[in-house]
Amino acid sequence: MHVLLNRPTNKILRITNYPRIELIAVILTGILKYILMDWLLMRAIYIAGICIFWGAYILFRYSSNRDVLSHWGFTKNNFKRSMVFLLPLVVVSISVSLIYAHFNHSLTFTWHILPIICLYPIWGIVQQYLMLGLITNNLISLTKPSINKYVLIFLISTLFGLVHYTNYFLMIFVFAMEAIFLLAYFKWRNLWAIGIAHGWIGSFLLYFVLMRDLWSELFAWF
Repeated sequence: MHVLLNRPTNKILRITNYPRIELIAVILTGILKYILMDWLLMRAIYIAGICIFWGAYILFRYSSNRDVLSHWGFTKNNFKRSMVFLLPLVVVSISVSLIYAHFNHSLTFTWHILPIICLYPIWGIVQQYLMLGLITNNLISLTKPSINKYVLIFLISTLFGLVHYTNYFLMIFVFAMEAIFLLAYFKWRNLWAIGIAHGWIGSFLLYFVLMRDLWSELFAWF
């Protein structure tokens, strides 16, 4: 009888521990980024490993809670509304990137940008899952009373900017981009649209403004 009574309590404890465990895991993911991507240049290994790890975690949580995908924002609901809201940001960012490259005499195309345009949205979805699905939602869950929405937008945007240290231009840009993403997330909670927008903006910005060939960078370590 005593054992049976304890089982529900243990289950509740395991569930309530998810926010803290997830936040610690995200912090470790960020630390590994500086070690594997920025220091050792093992970009392909890091990105593949992170996608596999968090993909497995999503499946694990979904197996025990069918509503968790909607809670995070992995839903088709409001995809169109989110995309329409974010489309001006995407169009302006891409246009400005191309115009900048034109006047900087760096508007050159290679086939390397094609796989990046296709694959970067996947990486964008993973990043926004960590920033919005996990960090944002868990901070809301752990703060009583709930933290002010605009304070949270500032904190999450600042954190995402710091992840891109030491490129100060990129830090400022992604701060503003993430703030807009958070507005869309709070209103429509759709990670698909936000991740795709992130991927398209990042592809053109990095390639044409910062002149980084992400496809070559993926395999630099090899």
